[in-house]
This record gives sequence, C-alpha cells and structure tokens, in this order.
Amino acid sequence: MTVPAVLPSSRPVTPAPAATPVSDAYARLTEAFPGLRIQEPADGERAPQGGGWVTAADLAAGGPALDAFLAWDNAQVLRDYGQQARPDVVASFGLHRYAWPACLLITVPWFLDRRVPRVPIEDVAIQRALGRLSVRVRTFACLPGDPAAELPGARVVPDEEALRAEVRDAVAEHIGPVLDGFGPRMRRGRRALWGMVTDEVVEGLWYVAHLLGEERRAMAELEALLPGTTKPYVGTAGFRELSGPNGEPLPTRDRASCCLFYTVRPEDTCVTCPRTCDADRVRKLSAATQG
Repeated sequence: MTVPAVLPSSRPVTPAPAATPVSDAYARLTEAFPGLRIQEPADGERAPQGGGWVTAADLAAGGPALDAFLAWDNAQVLRDYGQQARPDVVASFGLHRYAWPACLLITVPWFLDRRVPRVPIEDVAIQRALGRLSVRVRTFACLPGDPAAELPGARVVPDEEALRAEVRDAVAEHIGPVLDGFGPRMRRGRRALWGMVTDEVVEGLWYVAHLLGEERRAMAELEALLPGTTKPYVGTAGFRELSGPNGEPLPTRDRASCCLFYTVRPEDTCVTCPRTCDADRVRKLSAATQG
C-alpha cells in the first residue's frame, strides 16, 4: 500500500532534544508525519511496557502477543468493511502495519543523515493505537567525515554502496525474525514474504520523502538501494512514470507483492498493485494530485 500504515494523531508534536545520532532524523520524520512518533529510552530507562505496547521480539515469537496484535486488524476490517477477512489476509494487514513504520527506523536516518542504525527485535516496541514506536539504538554505521563517527557505537564504512549494504542488512536483521512469527499465518512462501518487505522499504520512505519535499531524490536512492540483485529482497524499487491527462508526469511503481486488500474491496485496489491497470493508475493519481 502507498498509504501510511499508522493512525494520524491530533496531538501537538514537540520534537525531543537530540539524544542519539539518529534523534534528529526521527524528529524530522515526526514533524513531517505526526501520525508516527518515535521515542528513544534514555540509558538505564526501561522500554515501555503495558498500555498496548508490544515488542518486536514478542511478535517474532508468534504467540499470544501476536494473537492480540492481529485481533486489532481483524476488528478494524469488521468495523470498516462489515465483513470477516480471511485469517491470512488479516495477518498480511498486520505485518504491513508493523513493517511499514519499523523500516522507517532504519531508512529515514540513512536518507536524511547518512546514518544507519541497527535495531534488533529486542530493542523495538510498538503502540499502534497511538502511532508510536520505541527504539534503543546502540550501534550505527556512518561514512568517513561524519561528526558522529567518533561516538560510541559508531562503525565507519568506506562509501555509499557500503552504507546501502548496511541498510539492507539492518532491515533484514530486524524484519527476518518478525517474518518467522507472521509467516505461518500468512500462507505465503519465503520469497513472497520478502517481496512484502521490499515493498515496505520502498513505499514507506517514498511516502515520507514526498512529505519532506524530496520525493525524486528518494526514488533515485531507493533504486540504488534495491537494484534487483540483493537477496533476500525481491526485485527492484520498481519505479516508472506515467503521463497524466495534460502530459504531466505521474510517478508510480509496481509492487513486488500483493497486500490482499482486493479480497476485502475488489473494486478498490491499491494504486501500485499489480492488479491495477495503467488507466486506473492515471485516474487515481490525477485525482490525488488535484485534491
């Protein structure tokens, strides 16, 4: 899906003072997209617990915590669409709504500041109803000459391609175990699951970069990040351009996976869905631009 996967918030946004090498990037993310707020526990402070918080490690375990997480998606489908979705569809929605914001923990600092945090599943928690993530960043990669290179936990890599490899590795390190939890409920093979991850990486950063006024740069960066030969990821970033009614350029992409939303609303497929023809894409994109 190209739409954000977390709930918008009406609460005022007060960016926290920079506390880690990635705090400024997270503050800019929240400023552009108030529906997602990222908090970083201080040294010695416990990660949030209770009150709707669930850790990525608990989701990866695939037990009661994942049951409760997916119950939210099941209830949302019933409330919004008045029908029961298949269990594998509910699990697909749930994975999307976790992976979309979780990938931003890695891709946004890379895009904005050329810093790539490692975020193992033990150090990330989500409170989806409030649109919040908690993350403890202990180590990160950066380029030579970055002022943060002298900080504890920094690991300097030689060039941009090495930094892109860090992004791919960091996402795989975090999301791989989460797929182990969700996968058995989704009736999809491993390649299809990693196709979903590929889409979350691309569409999350693409959306945020649009809000930041840097959509074209993000598209170029993502094409270099995912050239189509980087396993376990599936395919390229998939961007291409259509022409609008007046010849205006309309960026789009072809997803590597299907989110299965069509099983709930067959008449309302996502604009980047392989099932959506170019004529429908032009119509939807043009309407969005005019709106």
